[in-house]
Amino acid sequence: MSEDISYFLDTVFPDFEPELKQHLIRECSLKTIPAGEVIMRAGQYIKHTLLIGSGRVKLYRQGDDGQEAFIYDLEPGSACALSMICNTKQEASEIMAKALEDTVAILIPIQLMDELMQKYKTWYYFVIANYRARFEELLVVFDNVVFKGMDERLEFYLKNRFSTTKTSQILITHHQIANDLNTSREVISRLLKKMEQDQKIRLQRNSIEWVTRM
Repeated sequence: MSEDISYFLDTVFPDFEPELKQHLIRECSLKTIPAGEVIMRAGQYIKHTLLIGSGRVKLYRQGDDGQEAFIYDLEPGSACALSMICNTKQEASEIMAKALEDTVAILIPIQLMDELMQKYKTWYYFVIANYRARFEELLVVFDNVVFKGMDERLEFYLKNRFSTTKTSQILITHHQIANDLNTSREVISRLLKKMEQDQKIRLQRNSIEWVTRM
């Protein structure tokens, strides 16, 4: 299994210094997470920080009524900054995480966090960069919620999905989009139909195709 971890560290996290990679190979484990599996639940005490080697993970908040509010995605080469915070402060998670695709993650035990921050500069810079990136993404989400209408939020959401998946077609339902944007399926269906009429997208069963240049 150490060879598998080494492969992902070399190909997905090439900036890590050799000593850090060897430390992670010795102390960490590799986990394969099937699409749809919930990785983290609100109220759960986190035992590991995730480094995403492949696949994609969705982070979101869930309300008392079961509604989901999308926060951001984790892609290969990234880590869950919120889990790092929970690990450092020994607090329970306030978010949920679910694998959107079959995902492979390197699990870093909680007790390693302080040591890694103190011993390895490349890990320190990696953590800071992840905090900054996640903060910027949260600002974008905030701006969309506060300052933009649902039509603009939907178009931004779709562009981001197409950009991150690097494809012109995504498999997603109107209900899933409505959950992520915290609105009703009927509103999303109506706005998607309008985008199709404007020849920005093409709607198919459980999928959406982007037909204009971004």
